[in-house]
Amino acid sequence: MRKSGSTGQKNNKGYIKFDWLPVSIIFLLVVFWQVFGDIGNMPSYILPTPVMVIEALYQNRVLLLSHTLVTTGEALIGFGLAVLLGIASGILMGYYQRVRRALYPLFVITQTIPIIVLTPLFAIWFGFGLLPKVLIVILVCFFPIAVTFTQGLIEADENMDALLQVMGASRWQAFFIARIPQALPDLFSGLKIAATYSIMGAVISEWVGAQKGLGIYMTRAMTSFKTSVLFADVLMIVLLSLGLYKLIEMFERHWQLK
Repeated sequence: MRKSGSTGQKNNKGYIKFDWLPVSIIFLLVVFWQVFGDIGNMPSYILPTPVMVIEALYQNRVLLLSHTLVTTGEALIGFGLAVLLGIASGILMGYYQRVRRALYPLFVITQTIPIIVLTPLFAIWFGFGLLPKVLIVILVCFFPIAVTFTQGLIEADENMDALLQVMGASRWQAFFIARIPQALPDLFSGLKIAATYSIMGAVISEWVGAQKGLGIYMTRAMTSFKTSVLFADVLMIVLLSLGLYKLIEMFERHWQLK
């Protein structure tokens, strides 16, 4: 069975050690940013220092939390539905060649349409409630899940299929027993990509029309030139995306250790 790669290093027990290198680089960049802001006397409305961003995050923590919960809900609902649709479509395209020939080009075409164009259209068609935001998240998350899973199913070892069929298994049984487990690393890769896209999709969908959410909070901060609040909003978006990514990574690691 194929195993997907990981940026961490495994010890003898199979657990992934924490990699301090990217953390150190980020820390140095933040220190440089702070020093540059202090020495250069940069106006805060142009480039606030990290200390100013943390202060804005703390001062607006209650409001930011309420907006974060809304965006997280939209992202999780859309991501969950995209996972179900992506896995189902991947199985259909991986098993039936005609379905793959019919649907794959349509999926590619959907990715060529800018999301920023679809967002106002969805608002016109479906209103300014939860539905258009969930649809945007589904649209941005579905493609990487379906395509990576389909590719993994297609590239699985055909010798395993032949061996199982010689042993009396049907084509579907061979597909389920041999190909799906081999394609799981590719599926997890698509899930991790889609997890980060889900937050981005929810934020973009809120730009057009929303009462709450990190996207609408971001536009309000920009129009009022509260740059430190804007950076605090972006920090929350980054943390949410990383959190979902790590959650999928934990599920992948648990599957690998079985």
